[in-house]
Amino acid sequence: MKALFEQVTSELESSFRVLQLNMPKFDAPYHFHPEIELTYIRTSSGKRYIGSTVTDYEPGDIVLVGSNVPHCWISENMPLENRSQATVFQFHKDFWAAKIFDLPEMQNVHNLLEAANTGIQILGNTKERVIKIINDCGQFEGFERFIRVVEILHIIAVSNEKEPIDQYFLYNPSHGEAERIQKIYSYLIENYRKEISLKEIADIVCMAPTAFCRYFKSITRKTLIQVITEIRLNHARQLLKNTEKPVLEICYESGFGNISYFNKIFRKNTGYTPLKYRKLISK
Repeated sequence: MKALFEQVTSELESSFRVLQLNMPKFDAPYHFHPEIELTYIRTSSGKRYIGSTVTDYEPGDIVLVGSNVPHCWISENMPLENRSQATVFQFHKDFWAAKIFDLPEMQNVHNLLEAANTGIQILGNTKERVIKIINDCGQFEGFERFIRVVEILHIIAVSNEKEPIDQYFLYNPSHGEAERIQKIYSYLIENYRKEISLKEIADIVCMAPTAFCRYFKSITRKTLIQVITEIRLNHARQLLKNTEKPVLEICYESGFGNISYFNKIFRKNTGYTPLKYRKLISK
C-alpha cells in the first residue's frame, strides 16, 4: 500500500465538495489532504485509521477530520453482496472569508475546525441531527446547501456529544513530514499480520532504528510495538464479532504468533478473554 497525497478539487461554482460513495468496499490507502473532511458511513464496517489511532467503525459512524490529518477507512468482513456507502463533505478551512471567524457567532465553529486536527467522532442525539441534515442536503444546491453545511458544523461545535479520536498525533506537519508518517502507517496497515522488525520499518523512512524509535514516539506518544498491537487487536475484535472462526485461527490471522500471549494481551486491553468477549458482543 503506497502512501498518497490526495488532491481534492471542489465542485464547479461551489466552495466545497460532496461525494456519494458506493463501492464494493472501502480500501483507499492511508492518505491526507489540506481539506477538512466530514464523513458519514451509511453502510460498511471495519477499521478506521485517524492519525495514529486505529478503531472499529460501523454504519452511522460520523467523523470530522482536520486539514492534513492522515486517515482511511478499510472495510472488513463484508458479505460479497453488500456495498460500502458513505457521504463525504470536503472543504478548505478558508471555504468562507476568513473575516467571518471574527464574528462572535462563528467562534464555536472556528474552535471546532481547530480541534478537528485530533479527529472528532460525533455521538448521540447530535449524530442523529447531523444525519438528518446530511440526508436532506441532496435536495439543495448552491447557497442553500452551503447554509446546511455551516449548520452541521455549528451543531457539532456547540454539542457536548463528541469526542477526540487522537489527541497525541503530530498535526499541521509539513508536506514532507506528513508523507513520512503516511509511509510508516501504510506499511503497518499492509503488513501487521506478519512479524515486523524495527529495522524493517525504520528502513521505510531511511532512519536508523534508534532514531526511528525516538521519532515515532515523539509523534504518536506510543511505541511501535504498542501501535502494531493496537492494530492487531482491532482486527481480532472484528473477527470475533463478525465471524465464527476459532480463537486460535483468529490469533494467527491477526498477527499474533502465540495463543497464550494473544489471550494475555487481549485480556489486558479489553478486560476479557477472547471467548468471553465474543459471548458478550453476541448477546
